[in-house]
Amino acid sequence: MRILHTMIRVGDLDKSIAFYTEVLGMKLLRRNDYPDGKYTLAFVGYGSESEGAVIELTYNWGVEKYELGTGYGHVAIAVADIRKTCGDVAAKGGKVVYGPALHGGKTWIAFVEDPDGYKIEFIER
Repeated sequence: MRILHTMIRVGDLDKSIAFYTEVLGMKLLRRNDYPDGKYTLAFVGYGSESEGAVIELTYNWGVEKYELGTGYGHVAIAVADIRKTCGDVAAKGGKVVYGPALHGGKTWIAFVEDPDGYKIEFIER
């Protein structure tokens, strides 16, 4: 078994795709409209779905905002240089909401926020 994807609901699909591709450097792997269900799915990731987990962005037509609730945590991404990555995100208009900071005395982490308020954690490896 392996994780295939994580799904999040977004209020502006084009804005979300731009964030994940232009700011975080992922690729748009596929995008499909489902008129009968009135939704669109877009899958983004750093590699193919056959090789690793990706993020499914779900846009329900006509829904512009969601309450995130208290159950969602974050998606974590490994980065080589956390300071450079955070600087690149900020330079591209992304929002760094925490860090970079040393966590637990040994791991450098930071959090950025996507256009819908979902947190993305960077962990320096």
